[in-house]
Amino acid sequence: MGKNARPRPSGLGKKLRQIREALGLSQNEILKRMGLDEEYGRNNLSNYEHDKREAPWAIVLGYARVARINVDLIVDEKLELPKHLLGPTAKGSVRAGRKRKSTKR
Repeated sequence: MGKNARPRPSGLGKKLRQIREALGLSQNEILKRMGLDEEYGRNNLSNYEHDKREAPWAIVLGYARVARINVDLIVDEKLELPKHLLGPTAKGSVRAGRKRKSTKR
């Protein structure tokens, strides 16, 4: 292990905030969707989204799952988020992407 701090990913917080806002969710709502509302609070998310603290993997993975995108799109600085993310439905779940074609013949 080196004595130097590892480089922090730039733009991670901005991507997390973009995801949440694109889905139309508050910080408390996205925590509930991730199932992490007992472990983390709105203040934690604010710190992560404003790059004051680096988000733990559970948070990054939670954002990816709620938005139904690959984690790579969040953590890879060279990749951009999709222009359109799947939004919440009236029932509070995330809409499925494309409908699957039936394989019955």
